[in-house]
Amino acid sequence: QEWENTFATWDPQDFCNISKVILPTDTYWSPPIFILERVNGQNSNLDYMAVMHNGSFKSSQPFQVTLTCSLMIFKFPFDTQTCNLSIASFLYPAVTDLVMKMKRSPAEMMKDSQSYFLTDGEWKFTNLSIIEYREELDDEEFSVVTYVISMERRPTLYILNLILPTCALYLLDMAVLFGPSSLEEKISFQIAIILGSSMLAVILNNILPTSSNKPPIIGTH
Repeated sequence: QEWENTFATWDPQDFCNISKVILPTDTYWSPPIFILERVNGQNSNLDYMAVMHNGSFKSSQPFQVTLTCSLMIFKFPFDTQTCNLSIASFLYPAVTDLVMKMKRSPAEMMKDSQSYFLTDGEWKFTNLSIIEYREELDDEEFSVVTYVISMERRPTLYILNLILPTCALYLLDMAVLFGPSSLEEKISFQIAIILGSSMLAVILNNILPTSSNKPPIIGTH
């Protein structure tokens, strides 16, 4: 965060050429912001901010946050998701008191986000866009900045453990059904395939995510 306070200025030549000081965040006013989608989080202990001689304030407080996001997993495991992170301050109206603006462009933010996203987990970070708008609440307008985060799932693990075994069972079922073997052998093979399909369904039930309005197509066929 960066903002200016015209009442906190000084001439560095009058104070041993000191142009920057570090102060606790409760020393001066700082803009209170909220994350609308936040359900849980862990704040950092960096309760300090930098004050420049021209009245410019800079505050950096990294913290870990858990957000709520609606998932659409109909195309699982080849699904893509879009989640929002909205930052707002509902204590100061945007018309008269507080207007939030992005200092860097979405392309710069995208580059920085990719450098911080070091994990090689299930999701792949694909895009980041920023929307600035005003939210109306109780006949007042408040400034809101929304980060739109786009991700796609890495499907390799699910292809190896889920899709390939399922296709193999169906191909084996068709081969036995139309094969030249006797009826007794076909019945034995069908029972074995049914048991294998049942075990795969149990594994599938534990693997597939459930937080979606529509079930995955792989779980309905």
